[in-house]
Amino acid sequence: MSQSSQVIIPMLSYEDGAAAIEWLCHVFQFTEKTRWLDDSGRLSHGEIAMGESMIMLASPTPDYQSPRHHREICKQAAKWHEVPYVIDGVLVMVDDVAAHFQHAKANGAAILSPLETGGPGTRYRAEDLEGHRWMFMSR
Repeated sequence: MSQSSQVIIPMLSYEDGAAAIEWLCHVFQFTEKTRWLDDSGRLSHGEIAMGESMIMLASPTPDYQSPRHHREICKQAAKWHEVPYVIDGVLVMVDDVAAHFQHAKANGAAILSPLETGGPGTRYRAEDLEGHRWMFMSR
């Protein structure tokens, strides 16, 4: 594990962790820090970062189902897909949220809400390639 001063580090599971690292770095502008693959090529541990903060990723088992696939078989999970809110997601603070929004939108992120201003700051919500929900907000 990389050294980090964070006291809380999110850990997310993906069906294809290696593809998730590529996508998250390209679309949401994270930086890859670590990628460990097991003998079958599955991601056993990965780390991506934005600034000094990191998120850990893994593909835990071959039968793990991403949020997107889980929604296909679970009516309760599908119900939450109807709202744009980030429930069980990750909030990331960025310097230029408008530029981040344009980049994510242009590179294939599923945008759940446009840029909104008010309350805690300017923000938008998006979903990644496997259905995890993210909120990006101005610092």
